[in-house]
Amino acid sequence: MKGSFEQKNKPDIDPKDPRFKITHREALIGLILVIINFAWWYGFAYGLGSKPVSEYTYIFGLPAWFFYSCVVGFLVMVVLVIIAVKGFFKEVPFEDEEGESK
Repeated sequence: MKGSFEQKNKPDIDPKDPRFKITHREALIGLILVIINFAWWYGFAYGLGSKPVSEYTYIFGLPAWFFYSCVVGFLVMVVLVIIAVKGFFKEVPFEDEEGESK
């Protein structure tokens, strides 16, 4: 009996709903931002941080590899996320439209 109740109240999902296209695009943008963040962090952390400690340069008391990978990388990602959200993301309603039959 429980299964039939859940089937009756299950909302109809239309795979051609334009909201799916929007959310898939935004998810792809998020994935690209994650890859950029990891590449930035990895490149500076292991690129500059692979030297012996005696050869490190310091910025504001932090090793340069840490400053560029974590501090500057964080600021760059904040700017990129703001640009992505303001420029590419759209407001998507979660409710079905009023005129649709249920």
